[in-house]
Amino acid sequence: MAGEVFIHESSYVDDGCTIGAGTKIWHFCHVQKGAVIGKNCSFGQNVNIGNNVHIGNGVRIQNNVSVYEGVEIEDNVFCGPSCVFTNVTTPRAHFPVHGVYAKTLIKEGASLGANSTVVCGHTVGRCALIAAGAVVTKDVPDYALMAGVPAKQIGWVCECGKRLGDSLHCECGREYQLNGEKLSKKQ
Repeated sequence: MAGEVFIHESSYVDDGCTIGAGTKIWHFCHVQKGAVIGKNCSFGQNVNIGNNVHIGNGVRIQNNVSVYEGVEIEDNVFCGPSCVFTNVTTPRAHFPVHGVYAKTLIKEGASLGANSTVVCGHTVGRCALIAAGAVVTKDVPDYALMAGVPAKQIGWVCECGKRLGDSLHCECGREYQLNGEKLSKKQ
């Protein structure tokens, strides 16, 4: 049924998790203690959700992604296959941080391409698009199109995901305007 949570028999969900209606958790996943997952999410094969992670509604996390403690994902975010999150800025095996994690925020509607990396301590803005393989090492503005290593802004994207031209009008009908370095949707 559409409103029920689906958890594949090969997956583990620790006690103390909250999972919203309509969410699907596929093969070989692990949802750790204290995680809060919204409604209508989909987690592909081999997804790990760390302790106390908060994930919004309608989030799609593709195969082989680990969302570590310290990462927060808002509504309708897409995480492509094998994208990477970190949560410690200077990791050392001999000097563990014991729960002191840098915060990372992925805002509503953002998309992270396959094999992209978001270095901890940064925010990826609303509806931003991170290209496959890009490495995010600084905050990303709303609607920014980011590519490369390290990721640099190469343009703007519409809420629908299409790249915007100089007119900042999308073929879908949405219009945007620049206010300094920030892009916003026209009302």
